Amino acid sequence: MEDVAAVAGVSRGTISRALNGGRNVSPTAMAAIRKAIAQTGYVVNPHARSLVTQRSQTIAFILSEPQERLFEDPNFNILLHGCTQALAAHDLMLVMAIAGSAADRDRVGRYVNGGHVDGALLVSTHSGNPIIDELRGIPIVACGTPLGHERELAYVAADDRGGARQMTRYLRERGRTVVATITGPPDTPGGVQRLAGWRDVLGADASDRLVAIGDYTRDGGDAALNRLLASAPELDAVFVASDLMAAGTLAALRRAGRRVPEDVAVGGFDDSPVATSVQPALTTIRQPLLRISTEMVRLLRDLIDGQPPARVVLPTELIRRDSA
Repeated sequence: MEDVAAVAGVSRGTISRALNGGRNVSPTAMAAIRKAIAQTGYVVNPHARSLVTQRSQTIAFILSEPQERLFEDPNFNILLHGCTQALAAHDLMLVMAIAGSAADRDRVGRYVNGGHVDGALLVSTHSGNPIIDELRGIPIVACGTPLGHERELAYVAADDRGGARQMTRYLRERGRTVVATITGPPDTPGGVQRLAGWRDVLGADASDRLVAIGDYTRDGGDAALNRLLASAPELDAVFVASDLMAAGTLAALRRAGRRVPEDVAVGGFDDSPVATSVQPALTTIRQPLLRISTEMVRLLRDLIDGQPPARVVLPTELIRRDSA
């Protein structure tokens, strides 16, 4: 830093401010510092910086699901990519941790509370999941409403209930009279809120025999559709709470000899790559996953800087394709 200061013709304090965000550094001085850094080949020593700032400059991306879900569900990869890019813009590193079992949670809890990370981005939270209590020592931002912890944790979520209302209303407006639903797990925010949105629109027609609980997997959607056909064979539309489950639903309908959308209209949720890889392409609800990632990183940086927890709920969008 002394060498850079000498070449740039500024004080060491100015160099320090420039390297830590540029506050109170004039554009002229900043230009001279950048030129001096390039000329001297100066590189910040992250270990020395962490000793001074008491920060690791590293954030944990914690997926509280079994490892295979990371590869099966494209939403997780989109969120991971978005968070990585948003953190890189602030010169922050990301480490990913899987906390899908009790042993995993214990190991992850010991790691993040050991000072290795400055905060955590928690993805796929289930109500009652002990991982939240195990991460009390660091700033946390959840993806989706953390059921049971809404008042205490920062989180970023799509408008699950509003999106479900959009899709259910659309199916009714297309002339469908028996609209069933395949929900997510009842201990997840999407499982609870997307079912509530379906009920909002159907009102007295929201019979329990039109509801099948899924697990956000392709096989889970297939099995749930078969249960619906047994309890409500007259159904002519299905709102499915994820695109991956909707892909399984389409397969089950084909085996049952039901045409989509002629006999049964199918609507999904997410607008993930799955929506355009199936036949027919899915009409679905788009949740802005990349923007969710960016907002999660923003809220976490605010928490690390001492700001109180904040909550962001982002709007969804109906995407019309061939399945409904």
